[in-house]
Amino acid sequence: MGSLPDPPIRRIAIVGGGPAGVAAAKYLIAENCFENIDIYEQQATTGGAWNYSELTPENKVDVPQTNPNQPLDQPSWRVNGINGTPSVSVFTSPMYDRLETNIPKPLMRYSDTPFPTDCQLFPHRDVVTDYLERYAEEVKSLIQFQTQVIDVRLQNPHAIHDVWTVQSENIVSGKRSTASYDAVVVSNGHYTIPFVPSVPGMEEWNSAFPSTISHSKFFRRPEEFLNKKVLVVGNAASGVDIAAQIVPYCAPPLLMSSRSESFLLSSPTGREELPEITEFISPSVNNRAVRFSNGRVEADIDAIVYCTGYLYSYPFLPSLHSQLISDGLRVQNLFQHIFYIEHPSLAFLTLPMRILPFPLCEAQAAVVARVWSNRLRLPSAKSMHEWEVGVISEKGDGKGFHAQNFPEDFDYHNFLYDWAAQTDSKVGKMPHRWDEKERWLRQQFPAIKKAFADLGEERHHVTRVEELGFDYDASLEKERKIEDGIKQQA
Repeated sequence: MGSLPDPPIRRIAIVGGGPAGVAAAKYLIAENCFENIDIYEQQATTGGAWNYSELTPENKVDVPQTNPNQPLDQPSWRVNGINGTPSVSVFTSPMYDRLETNIPKPLMRYSDTPFPTDCQLFPHRDVVTDYLERYAEEVKSLIQFQTQVIDVRLQNPHAIHDVWTVQSENIVSGKRSTASYDAVVVSNGHYTIPFVPSVPGMEEWNSAFPSTISHSKFFRRPEEFLNKKVLVVGNAASGVDIAAQIVPYCAPPLLMSSRSESFLLSSPTGREELPEITEFISPSVNNRAVRFSNGRVEADIDAIVYCTGYLYSYPFLPSLHSQLISDGLRVQNLFQHIFYIEHPSLAFLTLPMRILPFPLCEAQAAVVARVWSNRLRLPSAKSMHEWEVGVISEKGDGKGFHAQNFPEDFDYHNFLYDWAAQTDSKVGKMPHRWDEKERWLRQQFPAIKKAFADLGEERHHVTRVEELGFDYDASLEKERKIEDGIKQQA
């Protein structure tokens, strides 16, 4: 089906109480027409992936790791209380100790919650965690903490009205519960299953040199690589940042392997860029050696850190997993990266990559809230499938499907805003619409990040982009003078 039939949606489950789930709850509440909204969060606090965790001996990655069909994530336990009882569940986070955002705070914020004015331009993870805790305050009463959703399925896939059965388990007590809902928001994030691509010879190499190959999810501190020969694979945000942190500690130069040039890289001091790995050379031939696509061989490598992203996976949706996931590089059968086409009472938030996640989850939540309150209509299932086919023809059926490089990310956000704005503005909650100044800032921020990083420790005192020499009004004036000069010459 396409648009949602009567009877109306009244009961909603939200899987995940992180940045997207909390935003979804706020926008759904603002519609003032839903009777029950429950948020299920497996961690003990809000914040989602921003909750930092130390590693445990179990934190190892399969090599290679290309299978999205993984079981539910399992917690470790942190001792809490005077009796020393392990009562707080901890799930392995992709956060590392000195992580700073790669998005400047004017673009990273929720529309109604600014970052502190005195925090640095690219906030440290601790600041973001506190920020998310503050943002979630008004909906905490809706959240069932330390409660893991273990199964979500339609009671009758052929019924006119969708009813979803959600089975959950309290991680502390082990008690299981079942509840019924008219709609489900999936906002559990996609930073659980590391993606480590398969390379010829990798498995034999990993068996001979265990724990040499790791993934960015399990990086915590650069001191672990002191005097080691290190190879970082991948040059997106995490790869660039982790490489920069390791450089002062590892044996020089740090090797960085990637398929293409990164717009995020700053000056190459202490780093050597190489093409992609084509072979892990057999241990019987060479010691801890790999071959690159240009034929070069590097031996005696002490550590390889794959910064190659994650796979999409939904182990709590086993009845739909084959319709949603094939290789884990994208989520299938969705309209506008949000609505499950066959049953639009199932919605996914913040699947796109290379986006501004907090503002985007607001814009997506605004649309979901209005569709489920019947203030917006979805097109027919046929039209929604045609949209998906169109994206595949343009971007392919893999990792690029959800990728939104600038300016596509801004255009998609504003499209969602305009879609939501078709309804009565006096009802519900609206996100922010990006303006031309913010578009200019988004275009500049790779250069802003480089300028920020090049300041070293002094960067911690920078709170505004203007302090780095990036001024929108001055830029407009400069462009105007150039145009005037061209006109005079003509």
